Amino acid sequence: MHCCKKFSLFALLRRSAGLLLRAVLLAGVCSAMAHAEGISINKAEARMGDEGYRLSASYDINLTFAAQQALTRGIPLYFVGEFSLTRSRWYWLDEEIFQSEHTVKLSYNVLTRQYRISRGALFQNFASMEDALNILARQSSETVPAELLKNDGNFIAAVRLRLDNTQLPKLLQVNALAGKDWTLNSDWYRWVIRPAEVNARGAGKAE
Repeated sequence: MHCCKKFSLFALLRRSAGLLLRAVLLAGVCSAMAHAEGISINKAEARMGDEGYRLSASYDINLTFAAQQALTRGIPLYFVGEFSLTRSRWYWLDEEIFQSEHTVKLSYNVLTRQYRISRGALFQNFASMEDALNILARQSSETVPAELLKNDGNFIAAVRLRLDNTQLPKLLQVNALAGKDWTLNSDWYRWVIRPAEVNARGAGKAE
């Protein structure tokens, strides 16, 4: 009888350890999925062109389950790409010299089973969500006039990509306020631009 008790205790410990391991693995998978969702910056840069400077950025975009469900049911998602440029001043607050934003519409046609990226009157159709998101992930600002940037100064560039929750249907707007299912925002990413270096190399990058 004493041997049987020891065996039962050993079996119970093995079973408990197995359940604990499964719980840890499941928590790890859920954590990885939660971490993967959202928008994060991949690369940002400033380039000098014939008419001036242009800020550009690329992002990693992973839609939440709620956003994917809404999209595949015909609800369009509107994303706003934002850009700003400020001049550093040691004697006063930084001066904003450029600000730009544009809205990109991501939609899905249930009948044709195609995804669409729209910028104003221009649009592109895609066979998969991944292809559409790859295009959405690349954002560029309007041209910054060259005379706004002097070679002897330092400037702070900032970029951000976010889902515009105000353009969701009213019911989804309420859900967006109550939880994280609709939190798709890269937050501001900032880096220093030195025009003299940009002019010499052709680009000022932050990675």
